[in-house]
Amino acid sequence: MPDWSISLVDEAVFPDEDAATYYENARAKARFGRAIGDGDAWILGEDSGIEAEALDGRPGVESARWASDGVAALLAALEGTDDRRARYVCELVGVSPDRQEFRGTGILPGTIAREPRGDEGFGYDPIFVPEGETRTVAELGNEWKSGNSHRARAARALDEAIAAGR
Repeated sequence: MPDWSISLVDEAVFPDEDAATYYENARAKARFGRAIGDGDAWILGEDSGIEAEALDGRPGVESARWASDGVAALLAALEGTDDRRARYVCELVGVSPDRQEFRGTGILPGTIAREPRGDEGFGYDPIFVPEGETRTVAELGNEWKSGNSHRARAARALDEAIAAGR
């Protein structure tokens, strides 16, 4: 969001991402940050992943540790299926200095391409084609991503939740 200034928590050990949902992982990170962070600052926790319809939502919450090469593993897992529907999901949890918690969810629907394309972004971006687009996120580029990604959508939802006090 335009008036946010974000800096990373400088810590050697972070909480494990072992919860069953993105929300629970993001909340654990936010609470961890609140315990060690600047008492006057807002603390954000984030978790995100990609969910393939043909794989019953996998890799999902395990996206970051699903395989050493997630792109190759996802393409292999979808080999032979025409159902390429997928979505990126992001959960953000913000904890205020007085420990109020706010949540923002962002979902970016799309499909999985049959081969990697593009060189911007990271993770699954070279194979994820957002709904309404013909290019992958890696082809669309970081400028497109900063306003349209699942994280951008989650940030807008979190900003709205904070403004509404919910």
